[in-house]
Amino acid sequence: MPPSPAIVWQNLPAASLHQDPALSAAWNRLNARRGDVPFLSTEAITASLDSFGTGRERLLVGRQEEAIAAMFLLVRTSAAEWQSFQPSQLPLGAWVADDRLPVLDLARSLIRGPLGFCLLLSVTQIDPLHVARPTDNADSQSSDYIRTAWTELQGSFAEYWNQRGKNLRQNMRKQRNRLAGEGISGHLRVLDQPVEMAAAIERYGALESAGWKAGEGTAIHPENSQGKFYRRLLESAAMRGEAVVFEYLFDDRVVATNLCLRREDVLVILKTTYDESIQSYSPAFLLSQDEIELLYREGRIRRIEYYGRMMEWHSRWTENSRVLYHLTLYRWPLLQRLAEWRRRRKQAGAGASAS
Repeated sequence: MPPSPAIVWQNLPAASLHQDPALSAAWNRLNARRGDVPFLSTEAITASLDSFGTGRERLLVGRQEEAIAAMFLLVRTSAAEWQSFQPSQLPLGAWVADDRLPVLDLARSLIRGPLGFCLLLSVTQIDPLHVARPTDNADSQSSDYIRTAWTELQGSFAEYWNQRGKNLRQNMRKQRNRLAGEGISGHLRVLDQPVEMAAAIERYGALESAGWKAGEGTAIHPENSQGKFYRRLLESAAMRGEAVVFEYLFDDRVVATNLCLRREDVLVILKTTYDESIQSYSPAFLLSQDEIELLYREGRIRRIEYYGRMMEWHSRWTENSRVLYHLTLYRWPLLQRLAEWRRRRKQAGAGASAS
């Protein structure tokens, strides 16, 4: 097989992604080739740049024989180091590429070409479902990021529910009986229209701001950068039929919310919150059960992706998990060996301190 054509890179301001319709279309085309992830669409990436970018981000456009084959949003983190544009609101790093191009080959092409004097390139938060994890080499190393969960919707809901743990099934039944006994109507509400998204974000923010995230300053609020980002993201996605917000209510009171994107047969849960003042019920669990039952009934969604760090509660709903990873590439193998030596020294020091 002849070698694939070399990639010729163009280094552009990140704003070019939404200013040039051809680049926007190419980004979406490449995203569709490798996973078709809804939060990596041009619209989502542009919204994240506007909300969380610093203006220093660069768009690296790689062409093979004039056709765009790869696009990376990168930011310089020091004089000789670069990494993916990676706000915490994006579950994966902001890059797309033809699925025939290995990520390690792309990283090598970047570090030796358009980034100037670059000693280290970090491609962050990669999903092995869409990008095979490369073996470590003399100039590269992959490292675990987080374990994340997903749920396969196979068979019927009754079959799925019977496979859940006995404690979960009994607990949910007891909670629903107690709600009925107290005269509380617990029910699911589904929102998917653009005009519904702003109010949904406001209600989500009210729940989250009353919880522990408010103390850390990470809660969504309609007027902060997070609130504006999620509103813009969901309104834009809703215009394409790709946004859905699931709310669980006690009578008219919203007690739990999932903000989601859906594309083809995959639902991505971006954010989850619930009313932490409720001690005698599990609003988020009640929401999850009704949401999954509805998805089974509709028959459109075949997989639910959580993309956050896998917690104990995820294991109540699924046995499936995988590890997202980072890829670090060094300009020379010597730098990789030096970094590994420093890691070993640090680990040895930590072990000595613990003992």
